Amino acid sequence: MAFLAIDIGNTRLKWSLYDAARPGASLMAHGAEFLDHIERLADGPWADLPAPASMLGCVVAGDAVRRRAEEQLTERFDCAARWVVSSVAEAGIVNGYDHPTRLGADRWVAMIGARHRMLAEGPARPMVVVMIGTAVTVEAVDVHGKFLGGLILPGHGIMLRALESGTAGLHVPTGDVREFPTNTSDALTSGGTYAIAGAIERMVQHVRAHGGAEPACYMTGGAAWKMAPSMNGNFEQVDSLIMDGLLVIAQERLLAS
Repeated sequence: MAFLAIDIGNTRLKWSLYDAARPGASLMAHGAEFLDHIERLADGPWADLPAPASMLGCVVAGDAVRRRAEEQLTERFDCAARWVVSSVAEAGIVNGYDHPTRLGADRWVAMIGARHRMLAEGPARPMVVVMIGTAVTVEAVDVHGKFLGGLILPGHGIMLRALESGTAGLHVPTGDVREFPTNTSDALTSGGTYAIAGAIERMVQHVRAHGGAEPACYMTGGAAWKMAPSMNGNFEQVDSLIMDGLLVIAQERLLAS
C-alpha cells in the first residue's frame, strides 16, 4: 500500500513515495519542484507513479500553495489530502510552545523524525534539531521528548539580500567560508555562515547545561550541506528527516484508527 509524503517549504515542494506508511519503508520515487512549478506535478513527475493508498504532508508556504498542491493530488490520485498540524503531543514529542498549534508543522515533524531516529540508534538523549533552508530553525528537545523551545533566524540568502538592500553598493558574488576573509564576497559568506553556526552552538550549550548530558544533534534542509563543514560538534546530517517524521506520524495514526 504505497504512501506519499509531501513537504511544502518556503521555496520548494518535496515529495517521496514509499511502499508503506511506516518508518523504514522502501523509497519508490522522490523529487522536488519549486513552488512556481507545482502545476507540473500531475502531468510530469507524478504521471507514471503508482497511486498511493494514502498521503500525509506538512506545509509552511500558506493556504494558497497548499490548495495548488491539493489540486494536483486530486487530478492525479484518488486519495484524500491530509496535512499535519502541530498539537500538544504526538509520536513521542510533547509540545512546549506557548501556543502549540502555532509551531511550524515542518519543525514539529522534523523533531518527531529525529527522536525516532535517536531511539532507534541507542538510549534516549536530549536533542538539538536544526533545519537549514530559506530560514534556519534550531530546536531543543529534552531526554523525555519535551520540546523546550527553539530559535528562528534568517538563512544565508535572506542575510545577503538584507545587506544588499541596506548597504550602498554591496552587490557581490557569493564567496567562500574563510577563517580570515580578505575580500567582500568571502566576508559576507563567512559572516552569514558563522552567525548561523554560532546560534546553533549556543543552543547546544543550553541543552547540554539543561539536561546534564551531551545532546544528539541532527541537521536537515536544502542548505544543510553548506553548513556542515563549519559546524562544531557531532551533527548528523539527515536529508530525509521530515519525510522520516511523516512516516512515523502516518504509522501511529494508522495504528490508532
